[in-house]
Formats: sequence, structure tokens, C-alpha cells
Amino acid sequence: MLLVTLACLLCSVQQSSGQFPRACASAESLRQKECCPLWPGDGSPCGQRSGRGSCQDVVLSRAPLGPQFPFTGVDDREDWPSVFYNRTCRCVDGFMGFHCGDCKFGLRGANCTAQRLLVRRSIFELTGAEKDRFLAYLVLAKRSTSRDYVIATGTYAQMGNGSSPMFRDISVYDLFVWMHYYVSRDTLLGGADVWRDIDFAHEAPGFLPWHRFFLLLWEQEIQKLTGDENFTIPYWDWRDAEVCDICTDEYMGGRHPTNSNLLSPASFFASWQVICSQSEEYNSRRTLCDASAEGPLLRNPGNHDRARTPRLPSSADVESCLSLTQYEADPMDKSANFSFRNTLEGFANPLTAIADSSQSSLHNALHIFMNGSMSQVQGSANDPIFILHHAFVDSIFEQWLRRHGPLQEVYPAANAPIGHNRESYMVPFIPVYRNGEFFIPSRDLGYDYAYLIEPAPASFQDLIRPFLEQARQIWLWLIGAAAVGGVVASAIVGLGALLCRPKRKEFSEERQPLLMEKEDFTGATYQTNL
Repeated sequence: MLLVTLACLLCSVQQSSGQFPRACASAESLRQKECCPLWPGDGSPCGQRSGRGSCQDVVLSRAPLGPQFPFTGVDDREDWPSVFYNRTCRCVDGFMGFHCGDCKFGLRGANCTAQRLLVRRSIFELTGAEKDRFLAYLVLAKRSTSRDYVIATGTYAQMGNGSSPMFRDISVYDLFVWMHYYVSRDTLLGGADVWRDIDFAHEAPGFLPWHRFFLLLWEQEIQKLTGDENFTIPYWDWRDAEVCDICTDEYMGGRHPTNSNLLSPASFFASWQVICSQSEEYNSRRTLCDASAEGPLLRNPGNHDRARTPRLPSSADVESCLSLTQYEADPMDKSANFSFRNTLEGFANPLTAIADSSQSSLHNALHIFMNGSMSQVQGSANDPIFILHHAFVDSIFEQWLRRHGPLQEVYPAANAPIGHNRESYMVPFIPVYRNGEFFIPSRDLGYDYAYLIEPAPASFQDLIRPFLEQARQIWLWLIGAAAVGGVVASAIVGLGALLCRPKRKEFSEERQPLLMEKEDFTGATYQTNL
């Protein structure tokens, strides 16, 4: 069944989107620093002729940054995306995308005005057909070249400041692997020096909004690639798990029978090649990941460093984390105490919320537990379990938002590590989106989680239904009892009337009741006689 689904999908590949738009990867676009492609619907930049958007200057935030990155002008990701482009499409109303050709999350229709709400479900709640379709979509994304986007294989300086573009094609799935690598890669300083203490999507406030947008974009691209506009990412609820219960050939791939670091040959993911997993080699060669195949997907769940991660997270760990009222706390990095973000990310003890560099919990615990490709930050998205894991992490973020109801101003506006302030643009997305835009409830973005949906209020019929059911069960008994009671009552009344009937000779005309005519007297005992 899975093979049939995959064969059908391969015949219907559509466009995808992601990071550097193919239309903006030319020397002219880089020289002009402008990425405002034509929307095919009307042939105008950003669909301006149809009122979808217009080409605008990128307005950068000037809020002060934290002290974690003590350099300026050495990394292409600083003040994203100004090193490459300082003009991009700014879409209006319900439109989004690099040329304003897509609908914002939660909207659909030709004019992007119809609202919709999709529900993400546990992978174990999917039917067999739904599960097979999800796996087929993953394989299709791995095999399909992105039509709209390319990746950069060199820095802006290595491109001759834009005069010699260095871009290459990539598959839809690997595009997202590359983006996760690029946002967390080390900074190449002068000579052989490298700065490793930098990450535009981890270890700071932007961790949760960045991954929320990343998942939404991934979900949207699968919808466009397959034509399945109702597709949603399933999640894996790993609370209280003792083993990796999705690590079977029926789901995400079992263990190889002779090599515990590889996947079972029966898994569709056994043939997958990973990319962007050799950060030290890139650093030594002063290059970026070029998406070349680097070997098979690795995974050996449970055979990890148990001193760092003794067990998988428990329900109590999650509940304790959710009780924290502060989203972020100084210094807003992995050493922050009493920070919901830092605790959920896994750098603080979930029961005390105190940062502990010797332990990896909650989100981090799953990465360590997988003991393979998923355990290295830059290449972790190679493993498709990454998607299911982060969907559940996002659901915990959603629980916190609903429980505490923070305003957007709760997200730090200044002094966060580079790239993590509220108004900072998220690396490496084009067009640009700010961190604060995704510090909002999921329902405002068009999706929800099945286990978080509250039941509808009970109607009056729902309230009386149990009583009606009881009445239905005893109605025969009630009818029988009523019949017997009627017979007994009639007999008693009849007997009483007989005993109390006065003799006719003693009933004189003067003693007749008022308002009763003499001729009516004989009818006065009709009911009694009956």
C-alpha cells in the first residue's frame, strides 16, 4: 500500500518553497540586493498589480543584543537578510510567501480569505492508510527537487560579494535539513578561527517561535508538494516512554539486525543519506555544507550516555515545566534559571528549573536518547523523528501559552543573544519573519493539537440524556405497575361505594344535595358503579 501511494505521488510533484528563492539567486539580484520575484498570477513583483504586496526596504531592529557574540560584520546571518538583500516582498492581508503567492497559515482560497483550522494528531491515532500516506510523503519530499528554492554553498565573501553566486539544487526534505544546519552553524572567523557559541534558533528565546515557524513551513510545503491541503504533521507523545515505541518498521524504522547503529533494511528510511552532519570538516575547510551525501541515517535509541540523560521525560517533568510563569530569564541563554524556555529546551532541571550543564532533559533528552544523526544539533533534522518530536515540543509550548496567556510583550525585546530579540528576523527565511510573530496561540496560525482540544459545552439534551435512558429501560415496568395499580384502585373505590351506599327509603327529598335535580340522582353513582 505504501509503495502504491508513493508511486502515485511521484507522478504529481508540485512546487515547494523554503530559503533562497531561485529567482533571487542571480548575480544581478545579489548586486542589487533585491529579492522581489514576479508573482505568476499577474506577472508583477510581489503580486503588486493584484494587491497582494509590494517590494519594500527591509527595516532592521536596532534593539541592543546580549554579550554572547562579541563580533560585528563577520557572519552573513548578522542583521538577516541584509548581507544578501535589503529589499524583499512585503505581503498584505492574507497573503505570504517570497512573491506573495501563498496564503498565510490558517487561511485558504483564491483570495486567502477563508479560515481553516487543522488538527495535528498523535502518530498512533492515525489509521493505517493515514500513516502510510505520511511515510510516503516523507519519501517523496526526500526524492523531489525543490523547484522554487536553492541553497548557498559559500559565504557572501566567497561569492565575491555577490558577483559569483554559489547556489545549488536540493530536495524538499533536505532543504529543511540544510536550513536547520545553517541557522545553527559555527561562525567562520579570520584564518582558522571559529566561534562556536552562536546559534540563531537554539539556546535563547527564539528556540520555540523559530521551530514553530519551521514546522508550519514544512507542513505547508508538504501540502503544496502533494496537493493534500489537509495534511498535518503527526506528533509523538514521549511522556513516560521507556523505549522508542515509534522505532519500528511499521513507523519510523526499526533497528538493523546486525548493526545496531543502522536502521532495519525493511524501513523506507534505511536507504536515506544524511547531509550537513560534518561540522568540523566544514570548519577546517572554511566552507558551508553543500548538501552532498555523507552516509546512512544513524540511530541507536537507548544506547546513549545515561549519566547525562538517565531516562526519557515523564509527565511530572512536563507538568513541572508548565508551571513556570516566566517565559525567559536573564541572561536569556542556556544558563538561565526559572525560564520556561530554557527548561523545556532541556538545559535546566525540569523539577527545579535550575540550569544544569551536566544534564540533558525534556527536548534535549530525546535528541541524546536517539544516539545517532538526531543527536548532533546541526544535522539533527536528517532523522524524520525530528519532525514528530518537535511537533510535541510545540504542543507543550502551546499548553504554556494557553495556561498563562502572555502578551506578545512578554517575549524579550532587547538584550537577547544575537538573532533572538522580538523584532529580529528569523534566519534563514526569505521573505522575512520576526520572532515575535510566532509567539502567539496556534489557533491564530490555523492549527491545534487533538489532545488539547476542549470538549464542547454540554447541551440541555446532553444533560437529560442519562435520565431518558433510564426511563427507557424501566418504562415496561412502569406501565405494568400502573395497570395493576389501576385495577386495585378501582376495586377499592368500588367496594367503598358499595358499603357506603345509603338506603333509598331513608333519603327524603328535603335531604337531597343542593344543585342536584331529583331526576339526576340515579346518575350520581355512575362512576362508582362503573
